[in-house]
Amino acid sequence: MALVVQKYGGTSMGSIDRIKNVAKRVAKTYDAGNDMIVVVSAMSGETNKLVALANETCEFPDNREYDVLVAAGEQVSIALLAMCLKSMGYKAKSYHGWQVPIITDSVFSKARVEEIPDKNVRADLKDGVIVVVAGFQGIDRDGNVTTLGRGGSDTSAVAMAAALKADVCEIYTDVDGVYTTDPNICQDARKVEKISYEEMLELASLGAKVLQIRSVEFAKKYDVDIHVRSSFNDNPGTMVTKEDKDMEAVLVSGIAYDKNEAKIAVMHVPDKPGIAAKILSPLSDANISVDMIVQNVSEAGNTDFTFTVTKADFKKALAITRETSKEIDAKDVVTDENISKISIVGVGMRSHAGVATKMFQSLAREGINIQMISTSEIKVSVVIDAKYTELAVRILHDAFGMSGN
Repeated sequence: MALVVQKYGGTSMGSIDRIKNVAKRVAKTYDAGNDMIVVVSAMSGETNKLVALANETCEFPDNREYDVLVAAGEQVSIALLAMCLKSMGYKAKSYHGWQVPIITDSVFSKARVEEIPDKNVRADLKDGVIVVVAGFQGIDRDGNVTTLGRGGSDTSAVAMAAALKADVCEIYTDVDGVYTTDPNICQDARKVEKISYEEMLELASLGAKVLQIRSVEFAKKYDVDIHVRSSFNDNPGTMVTKEDKDMEAVLVSGIAYDKNEAKIAVMHVPDKPGIAAKILSPLSDANISVDMIVQNVSEAGNTDFTFTVTKADFKKALAITRETSKEIDAKDVVTDENISKISIVGVGMRSHAGVATKMFQSLAREGINIQMISTSEIKVSVVIDAKYTELAVRILHDAFGMSGN
């Protein structure tokens, strides 16, 4: 007997018919002699509706109450799936995050899992119960409902798998694995059979929608293999696992893009020690993550300081930065929301030279200007004008020979 954790996303839970389909899949795995924990997201579109209600109520919703609101979608999903399983003759029980409990820190809307006591769930599993857990949500040590950020149900599932030492964690979604790039943009994108934690971490952080980054961090830390599969067919998916020697032979494993960033430039900043900290510290204090950063060469004792944030944080970040710019006597704050980040990722970059050059040359041939550049050991990212996103992805996919044909 194995312990299997399965996670189903919003699309998989998008209607009563789809919930019934999920119940059949869960029952099939259970009937094969496995203990089952099922983590589910809110039905497709429900969280967006709740977010819209919050934004309609006030410009800057209270963080605690925001989490109470947006966590409601998963409550519907767990109840419906548990009802369906019970109607099929199975023992099933739904759990809110706080009932497990999934204990987190107190950073509302971006909470991190700290601990998952397994007593309650273990008792039900021992009694043959299929445990249905609300993804995306937890509880802090003061008893407040918290949420883990968009896509947080992936993290819930991997965290449950790690805490209960599950034999496998299966993430079911509307695609049947991790592809070399978005098949909606590049028709000859191919499915990757196996990808390393490091590559998946980069792809997830760079805009790939298959897995949330913190779920991969958890998997890497606790050595949890993740099998990414489709809930609409029985095809084998992509295994996210430890790096092996075969992976290094592949120069670029995936191409990601992210249109969800905005650029903020603080112009004519005094070029002296501590100025970058003065600009970025207030953003950090507000739990706003800065992605790419560029500082121009100093001229006459002044420089331009440019960085990117997510569009969700843009309005708040801009307000904070404008206040900071007054304090440091900057000339102006300039913004651009029409940008896109394009990234190539592959552990093969560690042992192959010239990857960045090939990327830049390929974009230059098509007249695509690079605004910002960021690199790590296994990735290169560039910021370009958003209108060139799809073209850039297709060009790079061809340039690095990633076609499925």
